[in-house]
Amino acid sequence: MIVIHSLSGGGAERVAADLSAYWVRRGYRVTLVTQADASTDVYALHNAVKRYALGTATFSKGKISAILSNLRRVWTLRRLIKRERPTIVLGMMTTASILAILAARGQSCRVIATEHTHPPSQDLPDMWSRLRRWAYPQASAVVALTSGTAAWLEQHVPGAHVTVIPNAVRWPLENDEPLVVPPAREGRYRLLAAGRLHPHKGFDLLIKAFQAIAGHFPEWDLIILGEGDSREALQDQIDAAGLASRISMPGRVGNVGEWYAQSDLYVLSSRVEGLSNTLLEAMASGLAPVAFDCETGPREIVRNGIDGVLVNPPEDDEALAAHLSDMMAHRQQREAYARRATDVRDRFSTTRVMALWGHLFEAS
Repeated sequence: MIVIHSLSGGGAERVAADLSAYWVRRGYRVTLVTQADASTDVYALHNAVKRYALGTATFSKGKISAILSNLRRVWTLRRLIKRERPTIVLGMMTTASILAILAARGQSCRVIATEHTHPPSQDLPDMWSRLRRWAYPQASAVVALTSGTAAWLEQHVPGAHVTVIPNAVRWPLENDEPLVVPPAREGRYRLLAAGRLHPHKGFDLLIKAFQAIAGHFPEWDLIILGEGDSREALQDQIDAAGLASRISMPGRVGNVGEWYAQSDLYVLSSRVEGLSNTLLEAMASGLAPVAFDCETGPREIVRNGIDGVLVNPPEDDEALAAHLSDMMAHRQQREAYARRATDVRDRFSTTRVMALWGHLFEAS
């Protein structure tokens, strides 16, 4: 049983859909449970995955309301666990993991918690932080995507049984809705970024960096794929820089593989990361990456100077501009890195990653 807040978009949500499909194809009985209604789904599930939408994703107006809502979530999930009798309950992300641990208390199933973002970057209320310290040591295992997150958990959540299992790279990429055809390139070069339009992704830093070098590379354009609350602020920044004809934000696209194929360089400007799915996809698609060397994530994917560039210091738009400029100016280097970047298809293959999950299931 996989427990997650919703399937409304995001890296962990997509991983939940991918994991459920993989396991059901191999003969497991798989149930996926969300608090949110199925009408919010972005990712489709395999038709053999049993789906429950609990409808408990209500907004709480105060502390008492929040406590009552969470008690209802635990009680509702507990009833489902008793009925479905899973051997393993997998919580996806912090709150879902904690709720799963609470709901499964006293049951015969094992619970595995997961962290998909680096905890110091989370805006997690104190109550949930305290619950994590109490709950995680009771789980059979706690899965982190990166060694940096694993080290944080070992230090701040004593007693937790922590292991590292990265996300598998999706390759080849399948098309989904919405299908947005990349515009004709007409001999121009394309710098591509993708992710939720949120301050964590650092697109404001990227726009500033591109602004600094745009005059030196008049044949290059920047495209930022994704959607989010920062769209208006980012568009205002683009307009103020006078770069509306050079920087575009087409929104979320379901055929991102076509955009990778029609680009020349990938950039990850994140202030914080877990393990970036878009970075893995871009490299698997044969794009050389330039990425901020933030606390966790990119350094576990990019081999600096071999298949991409790690930018230091992180969050420094001038350093990002300098490294982008170097890669944009040197086509042979860019292409050499791109050839080696495709090694992620093997390094983060589904076969390797699912073998780690299989070992964890047997050991936990």
